[in-house]
Amino acid sequence: MRFFFHIAYQGRDYSGWQRQPDVCSVQEVLENTLSKVLKTPITIFGCGRTDAQVHSSQYFFHIDIPQEVNFDLLFRLNKALPDTIAIYDIIPVEAKAHARFDAIQRAYDYFIHTYKDPFLTSQSSLYQYSHLDLSKMGAAVKLLVNYQDYRAFCVQPDKNEHTICRVSKAELYVNDKGDRLRFHISSNRFLGKMIRILSGKLLKIGTGKMSVDEFEHHLITLEIPKILDPAYPAGLYLSKVTYPYLDLPIRTEFISPAYHSEWIAV
Repeated sequence: MRFFFHIAYQGRDYSGWQRQPDVCSVQEVLENTLSKVLKTPITIFGCGRTDAQVHSSQYFFHIDIPQEVNFDLLFRLNKALPDTIAIYDIIPVEAKAHARFDAIQRAYDYFIHTYKDPFLTSQSSLYQYSHLDLSKMGAAVKLLVNYQDYRAFCVQPDKNEHTICRVSKAELYVNDKGDRLRFHISSNRFLGKMIRILSGKLLKIGTGKMSVDEFEHHLITLEIPKILDPAYPAGLYLSKVTYPYLDLPIRTEFISPAYHSEWIAV
């Protein structure tokens, strides 16, 4: 029988989602744990990839379990997994349901703090800028829903079948003190390091090193910037994954306030 697993993970200790030789990945930890608990080799199929140190406050993968499980699998897995990975729900689905190919929308959030805070070190990216032009950054973010080809903001675009991303929402938020930012973007798909590259360009706009017109020029012409300069990975979260048949609220406490009134749209 096929099951979807609704999970979240802190990416700081992992070299990304995907299993790779000689490094620790989220997929490897989950597959090894599932195989031990179920006493059979298990291969999991995730809803997408995240880079090294990138987090996910909502993630789905699916597996096929050949035998009936007569114990509390959710409890046992959470007990066996490290603190950096949590399983929230195990959901029976149709036999052909696919965690990656059935997803119709994904959302990412990128968090920035501009003051040194040891408690935000692995949850948000530190950029110690005394002043950021939030109005120009916000103007650039608002442009994103007007364009669909993100070739200019992707590493190795020619490795993709195409570079079209249907961005349905893009917003910039700031807290009431003005020292924490959140860049939110939703689309049917994303390209390699696309959000980190966009975040890096937004910071350049905020510090006056790039104009909004120059930013839009790349969206119009698809001309790849000479230096992509992606933002740090620590502040990036895959924060929402939606299916035609499954749309669950996120469960993590750190990112949940991002949807509350303490964040003000720029």
